[in-house]
Amino acid sequence: MFTRYIFALMVAVLFAGVGNAAEEEKSPDWNATTLTGDWGGARSSLYNKGIDIGLTHKSDVLSNTSGGIKRGTAWLGHTEARIKMDLEKLWGWNTTSAYIHYHSQLGSKFNTNYVGGFVGVDNIEAATNTAQLYHAWLQKSFSDDRLSVLAGLYPIDSEFYVTDTSGVFIQPPYGMANDMAQSGQNGPPIYPIGALAVRMKYTSPGRNFYLQGALADGVPGDPNNPHGTHIQLNKGDGTLSIVEFGYTPQAEEPPFEAAKPGELIEPEQKVHEEHESFNKTAIGFWRYSSRFDDLDPAAVDALGNPLRHISQGAYFLAERTLFVEKDHPAQGLSGFVRFGTASRDIHQADWTGSLGLRYHGLCPGRDDDIAGIAVTENHTSSKYRLLNTADSSETDVEITYRAQIRPWLALQPTLQYIINPNMDPLLKNAWIVGARLEVAF
Repeated sequence: MFTRYIFALMVAVLFAGVGNAAEEEKSPDWNATTLTGDWGGARSSLYNKGIDIGLTHKSDVLSNTSGGIKRGTAWLGHTEARIKMDLEKLWGWNTTSAYIHYHSQLGSKFNTNYVGGFVGVDNIEAATNTAQLYHAWLQKSFSDDRLSVLAGLYPIDSEFYVTDTSGVFIQPPYGMANDMAQSGQNGPPIYPIGALAVRMKYTSPGRNFYLQGALADGVPGDPNNPHGTHIQLNKGDGTLSIVEFGYTPQAEEPPFEAAKPGELIEPEQKVHEEHESFNKTAIGFWRYSSRFDDLDPAAVDALGNPLRHISQGAYFLAERTLFVEKDHPAQGLSGFVRFGTASRDIHQADWTGSLGLRYHGLCPGRDDDIAGIAVTENHTSSKYRLLNTADSSETDVEITYRAQIRPWLALQPTLQYIINPNMDPLLKNAWIVGARLEVAF
């Protein structure tokens, strides 16, 4: 039923856009940046009325050459459609925006069938192949965009625990880190599932500091039916709360126009930027209101009931531009570091940490390409290690190079090395090679 309402809103918005246009503004060059172009001028017309439509597809081919569960090669696919709406332009709703994101997952379960890693090897792999809504929310801004309130279907990994410099990597922990991704009855509201949520964000007048918090359904989707979109608030689901405080010092002349609160941008897809700069430090805390079973199924409390604990954690992240090429301000080296903890009596990993480097424009004549190297350490909780005779950690390394063939087409080879997959002493270290093809339609 919820999905029907969303699609009805999409149809209403598109028909509303056919009316008289507001004052036109310069729209993106769709013919240059997308495969399908401007659709005979329809795309620009919709954009000038406040409707921005994006369509992308990613196809990954990965091969496990040694170690893990078994050797083999598989294909994975991910297709998404996004509509951003400026409702002030569209319907006269001051400082109000909406966003709808629908996606589908296809192909093999490569990590599940071939590698068996705790972290995973591909950030488009999902447990079930299905199509579903990922975002469907409204946002209202106040006080010159310094305060915003968002409500609707929302994944927290779109704004929390985010470092833009890590977005180029194909391995999953450079989106939402695994210390939090492992939590919850059906996972937290992160890719590929959003949850009903309310998010508030405040940015200081100089935009040097921000404070944001969200309260979401504790069990996103339907654990018993992973197909399609499901919104349900069942008794006992509880809530997930998360808060993040960040420091983002602004240069006197911002290197590029900052995104408005809640606006989603894929930094690795920016092409021909005049400048590029990263400077962010943040800490965050998360907690579920419901309790979860102890890792030891035999553990009981004083009354003989199964022992249950609060699931919670904290994290720290930082990213910096390390240097910029003198004659090419869009090119240079950036780096990130992330560290997070989770309750050791409930989770397989009690802390994870990652760090990485990315270079925009490493090779002469390839100004829009991005090269990166990153490593993630996942530390096994002492209780899980004892109960499962597990290794003390899993370490994941990725080297990647995103070649921007055309503004709408990218090819990205990846080389990965997984040490102690899933902390399982029976699994040998795994080598993975592969590539991603990404198309913007």
